Formats: sequence, C-alpha cells, structure tokens
Amino acid sequence: MNRGTPYFGHAALPERQREALRRAIRLEWITVSLLIITAALVLLVLGNSQAMKAAWIEDLLSFIPPIAFLIAVRLARQPPTRRHPYGYHRSVAVGHLVAAVALTAMGAFLITDSSIGLFTGKHPTIGTVNLFGMTIWLGWLMIAVMAITAIPPVIVGHLKLGLAKELHDKVLYADADMNKADWMTSVGTIVGVLGIGVGLWWMDAAAAIFIAISIVHDGVNNLRTAVVDLVDGRATTFDDKEPHPLSGRVDQYLADLAWVAEVGSRVRDEGHVFHVEAFVVPRKKRLSLDDVERARKECIAIDWKLQDVVIIPVSKLPGFVSKTADTSNKVTNRRGVQRLHLVSGDF
Repeated sequence: MNRGTPYFGHAALPERQREALRRAIRLEWITVSLLIITAALVLLVLGNSQAMKAAWIEDLLSFIPPIAFLIAVRLARQPPTRRHPYGYHRSVAVGHLVAAVALTAMGAFLITDSSIGLFTGKHPTIGTVNLFGMTIWLGWLMIAVMAITAIPPVIVGHLKLGLAKELHDKVLYADADMNKADWMTSVGTIVGVLGIGVGLWWMDAAAAIFIAISIVHDGVNNLRTAVVDLVDGRATTFDDKEPHPLSGRVDQYLADLAWVAEVGSRVRDEGHVFHVEAFVVPRKKRLSLDDVERARKECIAIDWKLQDVVIIPVSKLPGFVSKTADTSNKVTNRRGVQRLHLVSGDF
C-alpha cells in the first residue's frame, strides 16, 4: 500500500474520503495555529477580568480536540495486529473521551472559581496601558481582541462539519461544534468587560460563569457520547442524532438473498469504521461457503465504513435478537423474508 495514501486500518479510502481526510488534517493544523495566536493575544490583555480568564482557559482547552483528532487519525492508519485484531480505530473514541473529561473538569472548576468571586463581592479592576504614546483603557484592547479572534473559529467550524460527516469522525464533529460556539464566549467576555467599565462589577463574574457553563455543556455532551461508543452502544450517525442507516442497508441486502430466511445483525462503531456481525438463518441445510463469502464481500462493498463484516449462519436467530428486536423494525421483502434488525446496545 502506498504510504502516502490516506487509509484507516487495512482499508484504503475512496478518493472522496481521501480528499476529505486531507482537508480535515489541514483544517486541524490551521485550528492549532489560530489557537496559538488567539491564546497569546488574550494572555497579553488578560488583566484582572474573570471573563477574560475563563475565555483564555477555554482557548487552552480548545487545543485538545484538534490534537486528539490528529493523533487518532495517525493511530487509526495502523493495520490490525495479533494484539489489536480490530485495529486502532478505538483511538478516536479514546481521544473523544480525553477531550470530554478535560472540558467537563475545567468547566466545573471555572464555575466554582467564578461563583466564589461573585458571591464574595470581589471587584475586578481594569487599568490603562501606554500604546504608541497614548494612554488607553485596557478594556478596549480586551474587547478588540475578543471581537477579532471570534471570527476565524466560526468559519473553520462550519468547514469541519461536512468533513466530520464524510469521515464519520465524532472527535472532528465535537471540535467543529465547539468552534461554532466560540462567538458566544467572545460576546460573553465583551459584556463582562463592559460591565466592569460602567461599574457593574458582577457582570464580569456572571459572564465567566456563562462561559464555564458552555464549557461544561460541551464536555458533558461529548462525555456521554464517548462513553456510549466505548461500551459498544448502537452505531449512530456522526452527530449521534439517530441510528446509522448502514445497519439497515446490510440487513436489507442479506434479506434479499435467495438462500436467506431470516437475518439479524448487530453493529459496533469502532471509530471511523463499523464491525458488523450478521446472523443469518439459511433456507437450506447445506450452505455453500461461496455463497457466504460472496455475501460478505458484497456487504463490505456497500460502503467504505463496512470494512469488517462477519456472517454467521445459525439454525435460529440468537435469543437477544428474537426476544428484544423492535417489532416496528420488522420488514418483509418482496419474497416474504422477514428481516429483524438489531444494532449493538439494543440488548
């Protein structure tokens, strides 16, 4: 395999996904560069504002998702080994979990720290600085920095969303979602700084709490998603809004085969790709190995994410399929074959 060709595990990516991966990697490096500049600018004008402190810490936390993505993509390229027979795709979920824990923990700390400042009546002050021979209130520089640095992440975040869907990458989606929401942090910080300027000292702490709550919200949502994926919850779309449609497509293909009487599958989300275990009840007692192998290859050909498919002939569907399958998911195809669909996490 060409070492310069983007791939996940032992499966080379189609050209469309190759280009998406290249663009995603470029965008994440751009994100890291922007964060370095943003964090440095915010640090220069930090002052005593709680809101500015919270915004700066959020900038530091924002390094975690892009770095996690870049590391996970590099690890996921390694082929399966005897020690890791499923490959290294779980590195995506691990990176997702690390980012979520960091966000949640730091957000909780900021809420506590800002609340103490609010309830103890700590009055922050913003002084003046000499700039080009002029004395300027530091608050104006804070506002200018927050206004300027709020724009690039929003643009980059929107660009990442489509790529996250194309690559089925939940770390990239989490990063894009955070980037899109960065404008709220900037607006909250500006409001807090202006509050200090007009004598409403409590607005600064309130803005810091607002930013911290936003961080915790992102952290908790990503933590829930990462944990569900790591404990083999049912395969969902990249944004976790609904079950992934590929599960049904595999079942439909197998149900349409002449030698299949019943089928039920469970699908495990490994990170970028899926591991599928399809249980089939054959119509005849003697089953051709060629039929099974042909069906397995055709399932893999349905989509690049289905690189690992196992077809298991059984005399009857396993109990967890027949007992817990949702009757609303039962489908009868044109030959009268019943299809039972089950994804991991439903039993």
